[in-house]
Amino acid sequence: MAPSKEKLLRLAHVARRYYLEDWKQIDIARELGVSRPLVSRMLGEARELGVVQITVYEPGEESAVLLDRLRLSTSLQGGVLVEDGRDDDATNQLLSQGAVDLLRQIGARRLGVGWGHLIGQLVTWLEENPQPSSTVTDIFPLVGNASTPARNYQSNENVRLMAQQLGAAPHFLYLPALPESLEEKQLLCSTEVYRQIQDQWVQMDTALVNIGNYPSSPDFASLVRYGSLLQQQHTCGRLLVYYFNEAGTVIQSDQDFAIQIPLELLKQCPHIVGVCSANTSEKALRGALRSGIFTHIAARAELVKSLLGQ
Repeated sequence: MAPSKEKLLRLAHVARRYYLEDWKQIDIARELGVSRPLVSRMLGEARELGVVQITVYEPGEESAVLLDRLRLSTSLQGGVLVEDGRDDDATNQLLSQGAVDLLRQIGARRLGVGWGHLIGQLVTWLEENPQPSSTVTDIFPLVGNASTPARNYQSNENVRLMAQQLGAAPHFLYLPALPESLEEKQLLCSTEVYRQIQDQWVQMDTALVNIGNYPSSPDFASLVRYGSLLQQQHTCGRLLVYYFNEAGTVIQSDQDFAIQIPLELLKQCPHIVGVCSANTSEKALRGALRSGIFTHIAARAELVKSLLGQ
C-alpha cells in the first residue's frame, strides 16, 4: 500500500529538520512528542521512500554516469555521491551517511581508519545512527594520535567510538602521529606496540582515508618534515599525513618522521575509500584520483561534475 500524503509530509518534515536544518534527533523527538529511536526509524523510512535521496553508485543513475567517466582514467571501482545540503554541516552529514553505506556495500570487515574533519563528522553521525548490523568486525587507526585536542585527530578515540557504534572490536595505536624527530620515530617503530598495529594493517581489507586540502590546519610540522619540497612540488592535497600534488605524486622526504601506515602497505589494501568533506577542493580530488591509490570515493556530486567539466 502506498504511503499516505500525510505520512510523506511528516517524513519530509523530519528529514528537513535533520538534514537541512541540522537539528539533532533528540530535538526532533521532543518537537514531535515521540522517542529518538522512532525519529531514527522515520529517517530510515524517508530514505527508503525517496523522501531523502543520497546518490549511490547504481547502474542507470546519474552517479553511475559520473563515476563511470572517472573509472575510464582512474583506479576507481565505484563510490557514493551526495547532493549538497543547506550548508557545510548538512552536507558533511550526508557524506558521512554515504560513506557508511559504502562500507556496507563493499562488505568491509577489517577496517583501517584515517583522520580529518570528515572522519570526525562521520563519528558524530554514527553516534546518532548506530549500525549494530555492520559487516565490520575489527577497526584500527592508520595514523598515530595528534597532540592537538581536536577530536578529528584523536585516532584512538575515534576508533573506539566507531567500533562501539558498528559492533566491532577496536585495536589501538599508542604512539604519536608526529614524534619529536626521525630518530624517535625509528625507535618507536621498533616497539611491540608498532608491530601489533602492523599486523592489523597487513590483514586490512578496507581503508577509510581522508582527502583534504593543502594547506590545512593543523600544519603537522610540515616545514620540518619536508623543508621546501611541498612548495616546490606544488602540493594541493593531503591523505592521512601524506601530501600530494595535482599530478597525483605523493611527496616523499627522507626527513618525514610521521607515524602512519607506510604508503606501499596502504596500496596493498583491496578497498581504499577516499572521503571528501564539503570543502574538499577540485584540485585535491583531482590529485587524489591521479595518485592511483583510491578504489572508491565518497564525495559531493557537484564536486565531481566540476572535476569533469560539467
